[in-house]
Amino acid sequence: MRSRLSAVAVSLGLIVALNSSVVLAEESPWLFRFRALNLDMDSQSSGEVLPADAISVSDKVIPDFNISYFFTPNWAAELVLTIPQEHDVKVEGLGNIGSFKHLPPTLTLAYHFSPDSNFRPYVGAGINYTLFMDEDMQVGNAEVTLENDSIGAAYRVGFDWVINKDWLLNVDVKKILIGSDVYLDGTKISSLDVDPLAIGVGIGWYF
Repeated sequence: MRSRLSAVAVSLGLIVALNSSVVLAEESPWLFRFRALNLDMDSQSSGEVLPADAISVSDKVIPDFNISYFFTPNWAAELVLTIPQEHDVKVEGLGNIGSFKHLPPTLTLAYHFSPDSNFRPYVGAGINYTLFMDEDMQVGNAEVTLENDSIGAAYRVGFDWVINKDWLLNVDVKKILIGSDVYLDGTKISSLDVDPLAIGVGIGWYF
């Protein structure tokens, strides 16, 4: 009886292992993820005209679309895309002075630790390019502008939880370094770093 149970257990184990191998073999190297992303803006400003950290930028919840390509089961490149996002800007002692939009595509390379399991943690790093646009900020009759687009580092950790060969759940945390110079009617008044902590939760689809 015990030998029969052992044989059945071994057979079931082989079936599960073979099934897992089939699922992994059928996974596409292309992965699309959609996440709801909370941007916690770590605003820091400095300059001779304004006090330190006088400028603050509002947090935001945004949609996050990204495409990953797996060169190997462990290594993947991810391109993060979204739509231009609007943020309110406040200055200490003046209150809300207006808003700006930014578009922050980010490219990272990530190492996935357990490509053969359902739980697949990863770490990664890369580069971010942020384009500032649609600035609508004023102090009195003077126009406030962000004069420089931003190029900075991006760091990420997260995990995928594989549901089947096509679908997964994803949790992702990024730290993105973004900054620009702030001008008042053509005169530089401050340097501004926003450096968001981006926490995302969503789904993924192999295609």
